[in-house]
Amino acid sequence: MADKPTKGLADVVAASTALSDIDGKAGRLFYRGYDIHDLAGRATFEETAHLLQRGKLPTRSELDAYGDELARGRELGALVSANIAEIAEKQKPMEALRSLVSLSGADDPDKDSIAPDANLRKAARLVAQQPLLVARYHAARTGAEAPEPDPSLSIAANFLLQVTGRTPGPREVEIFDECLVLHADHTMNASTFAARVCAATLSDMHSAIVAAIGTLKGPLHGGANEQVMKTLESLSPGGVAQAVRDKLAAGEKIMGFGHRVYKTEDPRATHLRRMSAELGESSGDDTYYRMSKEMEEVVFETKGLYPNVDFYAASVYHYLGIPTDLFTPVFSISRMSGWTAHVIEQHADNRLIRPDSEYIGETDQKWKPIEER
Repeated sequence: MADKPTKGLADVVAASTALSDIDGKAGRLFYRGYDIHDLAGRATFEETAHLLQRGKLPTRSELDAYGDELARGRELGALVSANIAEIAEKQKPMEALRSLVSLSGADDPDKDSIAPDANLRKAARLVAQQPLLVARYHAARTGAEAPEPDPSLSIAANFLLQVTGRTPGPREVEIFDECLVLHADHTMNASTFAARVCAATLSDMHSAIVAAIGTLKGPLHGGANEQVMKTLESLSPGGVAQAVRDKLAAGEKIMGFGHRVYKTEDPRATHLRRMSAELGESSGDDTYYRMSKEMEEVVFETKGLYPNVDFYAASVYHYLGIPTDLFTPVFSISRMSGWTAHVIEQHADNRLIRPDSEYIGETDQKWKPIEER
């Protein structure tokens, strides 16, 4: 008798990859063999994107060349630019990004090719354009005008400038850049799997990324960080512990805790907790950090669950001045580096991804004409 299928494909190996790896028992994450604890706070997001997309940490000259390529690829095409205002009026952030990335595919000069060199160019453009799409969308819906990106600034610095309308401090840029590094890739998560399934049909990179964005939109994936912030905002500072216990007793899920892979603390949460504490202190109001810490302690005491990457990311983004409903779009800015790298890898050694299924429906049904039903 055949083995029963594993729900959610847990522990099923769906692809071979050289991009990232997880040791769930030890709580470790690696990008191309580099421990995330070594990269976080040291490698810039641009270096990390180069590592994922092009196979190695760049030399100074390679990083300069890649930075120039990102700056050139940042300009949005005519079709996207013409539709941002209308999309911002009618669609929520992740819906809008799904539409805008799809439109950007029509503007891309390499849209008709999935050749390796074309894929590398498209990957760089997608990484460069995603923060601009988020910023322009936000400006359009608020009736503002986002400052033009400064080619001398990093992706992190430009995004904070465009979204908040003020020049960010050096430490804010460093912290946000580290956040982008921490979210860059995470093995075969749901959105990456969706991208690879699409790419495995030999569809184009933009189509695969649209599939990934649609998957990231769900609250059980990328949408969790937004839900964490909404939970924090709904609680009173003095009533956190009791409110969390009441929710857990009622069977409610507290977003930002637990992980399908990690059996101990998510290594990314270690860094985000530290950054939340630092930003809370420097802002002069560490209320959300203290509330988060109390929530963490109660959930662990009650359920034995550790915080995942989404939990402290919420308060970090809040302290950086990023609107709550843009938290998941920010996730997409970072993960674009990993998604595109996975599409490149899938196309380079492709086989159609076509899992089997277990049929559980009726059998031996007999057809009857409609008059006899």
